[in-house]
Amino acid sequence: MTPQTLDRAGIARRIPHSGSMCLLDRLEAWDAEAIHCSTASHALPDNPLRTASGLMAPNLVEYAAQAMALHGGLLAPPDAEPSAGFLASARNVRFAVDRFDDVPGALQVHARRLSGDTSQVLYEFAVKDDGGRALAEGRAVVVLNTPLPPATPTSTK
Repeated sequence: MTPQTLDRAGIARRIPHSGSMCLLDRLEAWDAEAIHCSTASHALPDNPLRTASGLMAPNLVEYAAQAMALHGGLLAPPDAEPSAGFLASARNVRFAVDRFDDVPGALQVHARRLSGDTSQVLYEFAVKDDGGRALAEGRAVVVLNTPLPPATPTSTK
């Protein structure tokens, strides 16, 4: 049976991100079309995306991408290994803030699957503050299960 909510450890088992790079704290709700997660990882001083200037707004796309990866993991068969997906494009992205490490409370991360097949999926996403104000919104294409090309042998001359 697939869970309706998950904590951070449960999320980390279903996405290809681990340790501090697993940015989501809780799965709040999901169905076949959409997912809602929350997190306070943006407030952690050791957040792996933090720079000397703080957490810059474009990093909100990574939060949304992890929600998309979790959504794909929840739709997969229960014992399936997390599969690799690649964020191919982010379009029509709008940011309401320059940085977000100073946003109080939890971030609310939403993604809705608009279309897709076994090779790619189109999502719309929104990352909001606890009051419902959108911090970032846009669309993203995720390419699924694309094998990397084999390494080309290098010459030893």
